[in-house]
Amino acid sequence: MYRKLPLVLIGILLIFLTACSSTPIVIPNERLVQKALAVQLSQIQQQISQKLHLSTPLKLEIDRLRIQEQQQLKIGNLPAYRIIGTYDRTLQISQRRITQENNPFEVYLQLQKEGKTWRLAIPQTTDEDKIQSWRTYLIDGW
Repeated sequence: MYRKLPLVLIGILLIFLTACSSTPIVIPNERLVQKALAVQLSQIQQQISQKLHLSTPLKLEIDRLRIQEQQQLKIGNLPAYRIIGTYDRTLQISQRRITQENNPFEVYLQLQKEGKTWRLAIPQTTDEDKIQSWRTYLIDGW
């Protein structure tokens, strides 16, 4: 009986530590951040293409993503992360390839209730740069 006591105590301790933890079990990985950044850049590119009346969107590749900071927060009462870093991008314009290095990025990722899917969250700000609401986009196939 006394041999099983340490195992029981360890089990109880693990239950308490897990129950007290506010950190979600799932955290964003580099692949997810790269997909979120691609969605965000696609949104920006669509807006620019519409304003400039461009018919063909530019081809964009994201390389060498480097995450420098991850900050946990809540967006709409769901766990989320603010992720800051840099990346290299290559634009394909006609027959030319242009590479730009060390571009800064900031993305917000929101974990959904079931803990299986992520959404890119883009803050919608007021004139005073205060966040009013969030527009979210599902990140497929991460």
